[in-house]
Amino acid sequence: MPYESTITFTLDTICPWTYLGYLRLAKALAQFQDTNPNPPVHFSLKFAPYQLYPDFSKSGEDKYEWYKKQKYADDDERMKMYTSYMRALGKTEGIELDFRGTIANTFDAHRVLGWVQERKGDASAKRCLDSLYSQYFTQQAHPSSAETLTKACLDAGLSEHEANTVVQDDSEHAMDTKMMIREQAGNGVDSVPYVVFEGKRRDFTLTGAKEVAEYIKTMEQVAKEV
Repeated sequence: MPYESTITFTLDTICPWTYLGYLRLAKALAQFQDTNPNPPVHFSLKFAPYQLYPDFSKSGEDKYEWYKKQKYADDDERMKMYTSYMRALGKTEGIELDFRGTIANTFDAHRVLGWVQERKGDASAKRCLDSLYSQYFTQQAHPSSAETLTKACLDAGLSEHEANTVVQDDSEHAMDTKMMIREQAGNGVDSVPYVVFEGKRRDFTLTGAKEVAEYIKTMEQVAKEV
């Protein structure tokens, strides 16, 4: 039987770097499986919440203008350079990053994603996160609106009743989400993506969005130490 290793991917759903890191990690997992049909390690992917901007309001504000003001001191040229650079990176991963729309508090997105992961399993959680990322980064959707979260739940395979229940009842999985956010901060997480590969002898931690090859190299290291 292969060794069961959990990859814990700590993210915020409004961070473009976590989206890029997630896409690259997904490619790495697929490539590792393709080149190792009978690997000594089976990797499972778990998601952990982190809020880069916990003081954001639920209603939010204009995404482009917020980035321009907070990151680039209202400098139009620097903002254009940034968005061009990020769009180029996105295209490499097969996505069209869009910096229009609304940036807002992500707690409810984490709450819903955590609920799906706990109740429906890893595959459903992946589909939920895929939807959250795609809606926010490519379709100008609000990151935590009821409409966005409901669509993510339906895309994850939940029934309409289940989706409406978890989205509309903001107490669902709220305490667990707060605890997990505090736990990640207690573990020293202060930026995302923060990825921990569980090894038999030791764990491996990668911070920031790495290239596909580096994720594969880390998985091979885990396998080597089994």
